[in-house]
Amino acid sequence: MTSPIDIYRTANFMLKEYGEDAPVQAAMRADVMLKQGDMEGYAVWKKIVTAVEELATKTPEGETVH
Repeated sequence: MTSPIDIYRTANFMLKEYGEDAPVQAAMRADVMLKQGDMEGYAVWKKIVTAVEELATKTPEGETVH
């Protein structure tokens, strides 16, 4: 089981790395897990997608998420 802090750390990394494309990138990783039959990995990436979307809506434009 992945801790919530790890989910948000990964979401934060995705936002820094991919910017506005972070939700799409995270969703693509979830899809890869699903295609591989890794349901646990899929569930983790779906949580990351949700966290990325949450963090993206809380971040004022032009500011970096820390």
